[in-house]
Amino acid sequence: MNDFIEVKTDALTGPALDWAVARAAGITVELAAPQYGAPWRPFLPDTGARFAPSANWEHAGPLLEAHKIGSGAVGQGWVAYPRRSNAPTDWLHGPSALVAICRAVVADKLGLVVGIPAELAQ
Repeated sequence: MNDFIEVKTDALTGPALDWAVARAAGITVELAAPQYGAPWRPFLPDTGARFAPSANWEHAGPLLEAHKIGSGAVGQGWVAYPRRSNAPTDWLHGPSALVAICRAVVADKLGLVVGIPAELAQ
């Protein structure tokens, strides 16, 4: 896991998005190698549990509050945005509320383009 590639935040999905959220939120995760057909994915080292805020409200809920993310339904998907006083609003879209919220957390802390481990881009 030495190579990183740049990806637009609004294109992040699945384990790559989950890893970027952990980095943005200061949560330590380790990557588990592919096995039994599962791709690379982030795990919490203390518990061994998978970290998946883009699919699990238990992980995303605290981030929503801690990072002051606003969100709502729009068209066929969702939009989320970091609430910042006196700063431009970055609108992040997603097919679900969780994906949009996670993208907003990443955009707020890391920007609209982020470096992710190359393994997660596959």
